[in-house]
Amino acid sequence: MTARAADRARYDRATAHLDAPVAIVDLEAFDANADDLLRRAGGKPVRVASKSVRCRALLERVLAREGFAGVMAFTLAESLWLARSGFDDVLLAYPSADRAGFAELAADPKLAAAVTVMVDDPAQLDLIDAARAGGREVVRVCLELDTSLKLLGGRVRVGARRSPLHSPAQVAEAARTVARRPGFRLVGIMAYEGHIAGVGDAVAGRPVRSRAIRLMQAAARRELAERRAAVVRAVRAVAPELEFVNGGGTGSVQHTAAEDAVTEIAAGSGLYVPRLFDNYTSFRGRPAALFALPVVRRPGVGVVTVLGGGYPASGPAGRDRLPVPYLPEGLRYDPQEGPGEVQTPLLGSPADDLLIGDKVWFRHAKAGELCERFDTLHLVEGDRVTGSVPTYRGEGRTFL
Repeated sequence: MTARAADRARYDRATAHLDAPVAIVDLEAFDANADDLLRRAGGKPVRVASKSVRCRALLERVLAREGFAGVMAFTLAESLWLARSGFDDVLLAYPSADRAGFAELAADPKLAAAVTVMVDDPAQLDLIDAARAGGREVVRVCLELDTSLKLLGGRVRVGARRSPLHSPAQVAEAARTVARRPGFRLVGIMAYEGHIAGVGDAVAGRPVRSRAIRLMQAAARRELAERRAAVVRAVRAVAPELEFVNGGGTGSVQHTAAEDAVTEIAAGSGLYVPRLFDNYTSFRGRPAALFALPVVRRPGVGVVTVLGGGYPASGPAGRDRLPVPYLPEGLRYDPQEGPGEVQTPLLGSPADDLLIGDKVWFRHAKAGELCERFDTLHLVEGDRVTGSVPTYRGEGRTFL
């Protein structure tokens, strides 16, 4: 029996009492992935990206481990909810226009102490001030550095379009703007190198493309390390009591951690290890989060139909954004249909061994987005479900 076949047997036994669709987290794999993130971080604390987990119980589980510290949230409403729930170090990774949330933040000392908001434009400070509604608490601020690699005088850009702050001079001027504004305190810098951390460098069947990605990422790492160090020096001249410099992502943990200027690493997807993280040469994780769909039809030889399945991930539309049939091994989509909104045909010889009601296990393309489809994650240890915990959705929270 292969390792994957053994996992299928375990998961089927563990969830025999549960009707599919059902989602699980294999706690042994989850914990092993957490250990691997810490090993690659080389002693620097890892801040957990909540968008890649979207489950308070699992955020609490990983943050209870030595080496993990703080949450990186994705909306202000989520940040405030987590802070009210007892998370005392929440970095909002994206600018917000949530006026009601800013009014709440500025009026509550506990929330103001726990939550740091993201800024890359003076207009965002104006919005916060206009939303205060009389609240006088000092708002903690983090500046985001644009990590993109610019070539040929800026005519070619590699990397996500995020912050407009690219050069040390631009970030230093933004720091001075914050320092001059009463009611704000600059405490951090964040830089997410998505073109390094979020792009696999070993694309199956594409050796030339894979080589090009590795060359691009090596050049981007060198350029960013030098520029990030210069940015931190420039900002510390304005704000010498800067608390943190956050960088990285699951795919670049060890590289970012090697930079002296970086004080903490951000990671989250590496806990669940969705399918997009199969294509990296620098690390290997264990799939920890899976979902199962039930077989409801047997249309013919070599074909079964499962209920549901159309759970695409965000990003540019493509096959790599689709869930992948994982267990039993050897199933594939019908190219004329793909995963459907309410049913999905699957092809392959393993289909002939599946009966009505059997489970087919899938892996999602990205990490936390799976939790927008399920309200409960069943926690598997060995061949037993030892607990069931709500996702954000299960707690009635759909932040985006």
